Amino acid sequence: MNMISISIVIINVILALLFSLGAAPILVWIERRVAGFIQDRLGPNRCHIGGIRLGGLIQSFADMLKLVFKEDFQSSSIKQGFLFSLAPVLVFGSAFLTFMVMPFADDLKIGEQVFMMQGLPIDLGILWFLAFAGLSVYGIMLGGWASNNKYSLLGAIRAGAQVISYEAAMGLSLVSILITYGSIHLGDMVAYQGTLLFGFIPAWGIFLQPLAAIIFIVTAFAEANRTPFDIAEGESEIVGGFHTEYSAMRFGLFFVGEYVAMSASSALIVTLFFGGYHLPYLNTGVLKSNMPLVLSFIVIALPLVSYLFAKWIGKNNHWKEEGNIRNRESKILIQGILVINVGIIFLLGIFLREGLGEDGVNIATAVIQIATFAIKLLLMNFVFVWVRWTLPRFRYDQLQDLGWKVLMPLAIANILVTATIVVVMGV
Repeated sequence: MNMISISIVIINVILALLFSLGAAPILVWIERRVAGFIQDRLGPNRCHIGGIRLGGLIQSFADMLKLVFKEDFQSSSIKQGFLFSLAPVLVFGSAFLTFMVMPFADDLKIGEQVFMMQGLPIDLGILWFLAFAGLSVYGIMLGGWASNNKYSLLGAIRAGAQVISYEAAMGLSLVSILITYGSIHLGDMVAYQGTLLFGFIPAWGIFLQPLAAIIFIVTAFAEANRTPFDIAEGESEIVGGFHTEYSAMRFGLFFVGEYVAMSASSALIVTLFFGGYHLPYLNTGVLKSNMPLVLSFIVIALPLVSYLFAKWIGKNNHWKEEGNIRNRESKILIQGILVINVGIIFLLGIFLREGLGEDGVNIATAVIQIATFAIKLLLMNFVFVWVRWTLPRFRYDQLQDLGWKVLMPLAIANILVTATIVVVMGV
């Protein structure tokens, strides 16, 4: 492998880490701030480093440090210590590995070499996701059983029944997607969504398969154990469910694994149904052919967006009293944004003047598509958080009725309709 190949591999792995594991503290912060907003309170905003709070994000890093250095207590009633420790590793590892096949951008061509922009450059796509998404339940069930605690065992049994119920409906909903796209490779699916229906509608999965999108999104909530499908850890009924006996970093792996699984589910939803890394009407070919115009737009839009963001920071500064160390945060952040803006605009100005060349255009296209994917991923994660603090938890019988009596028949009917349309129209 030459240096370019090694560099692209490292960049892809770093992106996968940032979008999954690196996103965990940000998602925890979003969870708390959105919860505070919905409940008409501020949420965490006091923990700081030299007055820098980052809107409360420092609290998430403080909590991570607390888990790292906290005493790792293990009850003497636990008989299977190795399996007890293995369970959170399985949950975290399977959640992280599901993210590795998500395409961040279209295939990048540099010189004569073509690189797949995903953590693992393999074509398994959907099959890889289903394999590891299903594997995570083994960690939950193993942790519940190895804890030798009745509450934990109940949570593990609940989780197993829930995943089996909803994974069946999820798999069937994906069958209609595979029929539509004609491929299991996620990159091919996103490339298909870069086209237009009837010449003016983006061929996104949400328009091609709206019923499959609804079924998959609902089952994704259940697979990630997110409210209203969090009966596996129903605090009001079984204390903490499968992780009742866990503490310190073993609990931390369960905790982070949930957010990594949420991010992976969000990434797949974006990839299958919301155009992946594509902007509406701006597929890879259009971006490359209009790159000078796109960069000019960024040069104009970036200062405006930064100004609005700076205004928002100033508005949300709750430390108005003189001498408060936190009062410096707004000024420091605004100055940092200004420096970054000047640097980006300066570089873009040089590129516009000197020209990018073919490789430069390809790299710029990849950067824009990665940014697009990141924004869509963030918005979908916000939906997960929004639902959590809006809907109450389902009863167990309601959860099973929804999975077997509603989603399963709808998924089967959708397969029949999709297959019929494909055969009749010959597409």
